[in-house]
Amino acid sequence: MTSVPAEWSATIVVRAPEDALASHLERALNPEAAREVPRSTAAVRRNPDGRVEIEIAARDSGAMRAALNTYLGWVHLAVAAARVARAERPASAGDELASRSA
Repeated sequence: MTSVPAEWSATIVVRAPEDALASHLERALNPEAAREVPRSTAAVRRNPDGRVEIEIAARDSGAMRAALNTYLGWVHLAVAAARVARAERPASAGDELASRSA
């Protein structure tokens, strides 16, 4: 996170049920956090326990509001995309056999 004289700070914590989702979130959000924004900065990191933390620092409340809305929106989109991708994956042979025997 680059230096911004911050009067406001927040941490968003996303608890991912699977490591693959945590990894997906981290990869999706890191390029956005690396971008230069004049009144706020962000850093994204994945913890070993499956949590993804987004630390935001902002100069003023307007910049904080904008950053929070932006990152929460991106988290929502990334999770929705992962759900769609999971639903569209072809079933494995084991899944097909299990459903036939039931």
